[in-house]
Amino acid sequence: MPPTLNRQRAQFVLTKIDEILAWEQRKETERDTRFVELGRYLCEVRAGQYWRLENLHSFDEFLEQRFPESRRKAYYLMSIHEHLPPQVRKELKEIGWTKGRELAKLARRDGQHFDCAPWVHKARHMPREDFRREVDKELTGKDEEPSELIYFKVYKSQTAVIEQALDTAARMLGSDRSRGYCLEMICADFLAGANLDNQNPETLLFSMTRFFRFLPTQQQRAFLQCILPQAS
Repeated sequence: MPPTLNRQRAQFVLTKIDEILAWEQRKETERDTRFVELGRYLCEVRAGQYWRLENLHSFDEFLEQRFPESRRKAYYLMSIHEHLPPQVRKELKEIGWTKGRELAKLARRDGQHFDCAPWVHKARHMPREDFRREVDKELTGKDEEPSELIYFKVYKSQTAVIEQALDTAARMLGSDRSRGYCLEMICADFLAGANLDNQNPETLLFSMTRFFRFLPTQQQRAFLQCILPQAS
């Protein structure tokens, strides 16, 4: 059963969200502070289903209206509110919400055992990209592999489909995955489907190998237990 809709509270929260989204012209530190507040309100909208006040059908539909370019930022802000301790959220005025997003990845992994002090210190003093790489190294246990930027032109009429595919992949893989990972998963899925009829077994093997890397350790073991008896 859906929660009882508190119309007065819902109207207050929805108004606050619209006020914060109109805050874009403010200076950076003020905007970061308000975005932390925005994450809290978005979590409340989802939990209380306040989107029903506007006759919408789902929380995703609500996000599509408030974040028409990409909903990923909304999910990042919600993750900051859900996973970071209150004392860390207070620091985000100095740190910035993008570093807060990286801190939330660590907090989600470690739970109550998250040792926030050294990571907050690093976030204060390290450039954003250096800090992101440091967090990625901590989470994966290895240095970030070499990367490169790929540029290509798309028409405005194509943007909606591309963004929807990337957002869907992000929900499946986890909001902490980069858009590059999401695009790779989409391409690997296409290659696997295109080569199911043994047109190119090597390409199919490559795609399946990439899929395997995205599985959590427990699912990787379960997959191998299913495959190894058949291979022998």
